[in-house]
Amino acid sequence: MSSLKIIAKHPSICQIDSSTTLRELRQIHAHLLLNGLLTDPHLSGQFVAAIALRNPDNLDYSGRVLDRCEHPTLFGLNSMIRVHSKSPTPQKSFHFYDRILRRGLSPDNYTFSFLVRACAQLLARGVGESVHGALVRHGFESDPHVQSGLINMYAEMGSLESCRRVFGGILDHDVVCQTAMLSTSAKLGDVAFAKKLFDEMPERDTVAWNAMIAGYAQCGEPRQALNLFHEMQLEGVKVNEPSMVPVLSACTQLGVLDQGRWAHAYIEKNRLRMTLTLGTALIDMYAKCGDMDKAMEVFWGMKERNVYTWSSAMNGLAMNGAGKECLELLSLMKKDGVLPNKVTFVSVLRGCSVVGLVEEGCKHFASMTELYGIQPELEHYGCMVDLYGRAGRLNEALKFINDMPVEPHAGAWGALLNASKIHKNMEIGELASRKMLELEAKSHGAYVLLSNIYAENKSWEGVSHVRQVMKSRGVKKLPGCSVVEVDGEVHEFFVGDNSHQMYNEIKVMLGEIFRRLRLSGYMADTNPVLFDIEEEEKENALSLHSEKIATAFGLIRLKKDIPIRIVKNLRICWDCHDFMKMVSRTFDREIVVRDNNRFHHFRGGGCSCRDYW
Repeated sequence: MSSLKIIAKHPSICQIDSSTTLRELRQIHAHLLLNGLLTDPHLSGQFVAAIALRNPDNLDYSGRVLDRCEHPTLFGLNSMIRVHSKSPTPQKSFHFYDRILRRGLSPDNYTFSFLVRACAQLLARGVGESVHGALVRHGFESDPHVQSGLINMYAEMGSLESCRRVFGGILDHDVVCQTAMLSTSAKLGDVAFAKKLFDEMPERDTVAWNAMIAGYAQCGEPRQALNLFHEMQLEGVKVNEPSMVPVLSACTQLGVLDQGRWAHAYIEKNRLRMTLTLGTALIDMYAKCGDMDKAMEVFWGMKERNVYTWSSAMNGLAMNGAGKECLELLSLMKKDGVLPNKVTFVSVLRGCSVVGLVEEGCKHFASMTELYGIQPELEHYGCMVDLYGRAGRLNEALKFINDMPVEPHAGAWGALLNASKIHKNMEIGELASRKMLELEAKSHGAYVLLSNIYAENKSWEGVSHVRQVMKSRGVKKLPGCSVVEVDGEVHEFFVGDNSHQMYNEIKVMLGEIFRRLRLSGYMADTNPVLFDIEEEEKENALSLHSEKIATAFGLIRLKKDIPIRIVKNLRICWDCHDFMKMVSRTFDREIVVRDNNRFHHFRGGGCSCRDYW
């Protein structure tokens, strides 16, 4: 056995692990000193490495031991670079790199792998490029671990071009580099290139599959993410906790609760560890698919919760109209010793808004800076405008916008515009629309809201003007699209859609729905229709809205005790909202609609949004 292996297995050093206290460490140190063992450079290097790597809490102590070494080894110095590269002080890695050079030692591939990781932590582009140049000068540009580290470093800095340059300069693309480039391309939005790399890889491990699935989920292609996950299972690739997070994200984006439930069952069946990240993703999925009971069941079942777990649960409650419960959860979080962050306060302000607690919302907004030192961001300001607007206090909302210490953004003006529509204030609505369109000239939503305000006030001249402006600027209203999941299969319906294979049955059901609703006193709200035509034509136009078609399909295909869950890409209109309320009462069905603004839980003729959205 070599002397190095004997040294590495020295009993005193083997005793050091993550549970070793500082007192025990000093006793081991004293033993090694008294026996003259630390005069051996290799053993002293092993001792430094053991302290630093096995318990990062003793990092300062390992540094002091290294300072006393007359001839520090490359292994010992590399160990310090490695630990600091993963610590809150990655910049200290360069101190030990400098010592390597001053001692006349030659840095190796490990040195540069750890330095590149430190640069990724620091997000320092100039320093990263200097390290890149140094590793090229020392001849390590062809090392696969260094290469993959470089790709990851530039990825963290958001430079896809630099990643490609590094990748393009590699003559032999091994699996490590291919996986790093695949992950980077997917993360930075170039999913097409990531998929090309993925398809060309001779071997694809779990990391590569996870990166590709996550890439699809992050880039708004959730169906491809789920399809690839099913392919991953068919290939027999081992699924782990990181595999399931993007799968849950894809279910969340699509609003497909059945597939989300299946993913949860898969996690439990395969006994995957419920990490904080995975648990939080599960809560988010259930909340954004409209099943808050299950979301809270997962929440209370978690053994450990961080601020993001609490915030996710609070956001779900606020989105689903349970504002008071959201605020109660905030109190429990504080009692548990978890401090709120900026994400938490977005949820809290939304919770105050949905139940009209203006004064309490103002107190929480003030506490951000006064108690927690958190500077409000644009999203918080938008929530405050929504808070005032929902309560009908439009002048205060406008004053709040004008008093903002930052330039008002489109979200703030959009919230005011929506409030103006709800409360039929054409003057403030016109102002908000003008300001919003100055910031987002192509925002079709602003034009539609303003058109609705004009239409409700029978100002057809105003409606016509808005339509002309939209046409001249090339702005087109997105077609309404509603999605319903039945038995794990997703069905899409567009406004006026007659392409579905069950269209004839849907048409008959729509006729029956309108017949029964009219007997119950339903009259179509034609005010928001954007053009001056006969009432009968307006009613026909409204009857073909995608969520109405989706509702008819749900009544046909889903059993009475199963809620009809609809995900819509646009804000639900007033008439469809009234329609859903009456269907829920007349047919005794629960209907859950997630539009692009919030959730609507329709039960017994009422809605969780209290007719404000």
